[in-house]
Amino acid sequence: MAGEPKLTLDPSVEEFEGLDAIPFLVDDIRVAGSRPDLEALKTEVIEGVRRAYTLEGLKNVPEIRAYRDFFWRVGIDPTKTRPAGEALIRRVLGGKGLPTINTLVDTYNLASIKTRIALAAFDAATLHGDLVMRKGRPGEEFLGIGMDKPVVLTGEEVANADDAGLVAIYPYRDSARTAVTSATRAIVFLACGVPGIPRDVLLRAQDVTRDLVIRFCGPSSQASA
Repeated sequence: MAGEPKLTLDPSVEEFEGLDAIPFLVDDIRVAGSRPDLEALKTEVIEGVRRAYTLEGLKNVPEIRAYRDFFWRVGIDPTKTRPAGEALIRRVLGGKGLPTINTLVDTYNLASIKTRIALAAFDAATLHGDLVMRKGRPGEEFLGIGMDKPVVLTGEEVANADDAGLVAIYPYRDSARTAVTSATRAIVFLACGVPGIPRDVLLRAQDVTRDLVIRFCGPSSQASA
């Protein structure tokens, strides 16, 4: 794809009043394995999470509650498939550290924790045309990152698609076709909102994500890596 990303909401998702998402492009990036300064930030974020949350109270945080409610509406059990921010926070509260995957994934994981907003990430070079958010179609197949075989949609799901097909089951699983890798140079992010999450919260998530990705994966970051 070329230029700034666009997202259209299809009439099939009009039943979800307040459904919203913000696509944005971050380009000219380089992905590394790890960085000492990023690991230091992880430690800082982990300490902040343990001060700010408890396992018992986490489900009542407004953004997490909104995602949970939405998951139930689209046929996903949020006690088994956790919203991304909640899953990472629960991991930390359970005494575990944050995984080291690469500087890009680690960075937007931190952004998701800081903002409690789910983030989808697509390699811009693999997208074809603009994005659309729509209901899944019964019988439609989707192959997500880390999946051995495609799942078959029921038609209850909300999905993101480009001109070549599905790129995500919204807002929790991105497709293998558009996955970011160490060779990725430009990323289309999606700050994933659901009913009950105001747009200004999504805009903050966009700013936090962009700033962190540029800080740790942007051109000026390479000299200090």
